[in-house]
Amino acid sequence: MKHHLLLVTALLATVSAATAAQDTTHKPGGLNKVAHDVSKTAKKAGRDTKSEVKRDASKTHATLTDAGNGTKATLKKTTGYTTPAPSPEHKPGGLNKVARDVSHASKKTGAEAKHGTKKAASSAHRDLTKTGKDAKEEVKKP
Repeated sequence: MKHHLLLVTALLATVSAATAAQDTTHKPGGLNKVAHDVSKTAKKAGRDTKSEVKRDASKTHATLTDAGNGTKATLKKTTGYTTPAPSPEHKPGGLNKVARDVSHASKKTGAEAKHGTKKAASSAHRDLTKTGKDAKEEVKKP
């Protein structure tokens, strides 16, 4: 048992000495470093923009929800209208239908804005990728 412990200790000491002797300060240079820096900057800018958009969208959603609920409550108090018991012949209408129509319209508008943003981001990514690849090919030429 002592021999195994000594053998393992010696092996660990050898491995740790070899690891300490390696050069761990090497960083990419040249064209790869430039590409890495550009990519890192673009990713950070994209993430920051995305978080700002999400934060603003969340605040807007909360404001609109509060305003809609307040308007609905006020109208119900003013008119004294309550939702009747459902019947098979009943079709949705009245205040709830208006609320659904407004909600649907805002969701559609939000989806269109989101799709426009994603499309712009996609084309910007495509353009940046093409530019980067073209620059890389130019540097590689003799």
